[in-house]
Amino acid sequence: MSSAVSEKDVREAIAPVKHPAIDRTLVELGMVKDVEVEGQKVLLTLAFPFPNIPIEGMLKNSLQQPIEKMGAEVEFKTTVMSQEELQKFLAMEQAGWKGGV
Repeated sequence: MSSAVSEKDVREAIAPVKHPAIDRTLVELGMVKDVEVEGQKVLLTLAFPFPNIPIEGMLKNSLQQPIEKMGAEVEFKTTVMSQEELQKFLAMEQAGWKGGV
């Protein structure tokens, strides 16, 4: 791929990525906070409900794959959700829980 990927391209590529235990996408859950694109490098900022979640690597990998298919590199920054973001996440988690990872 010779042209740079755009933020829109990246957002479209990761939009369908679902959480493995919740019937919602990572974007819907508020876990993808920011997308920065510089040339062929993408920086995703992910917000987790609490530090050191056990499936962090799995979630990062599920986002990394569609971006790498576009020919871009991916880097991640992580943060913890604010109280308000956490409340929204927990409400969606409860509504969409499908169990086990």
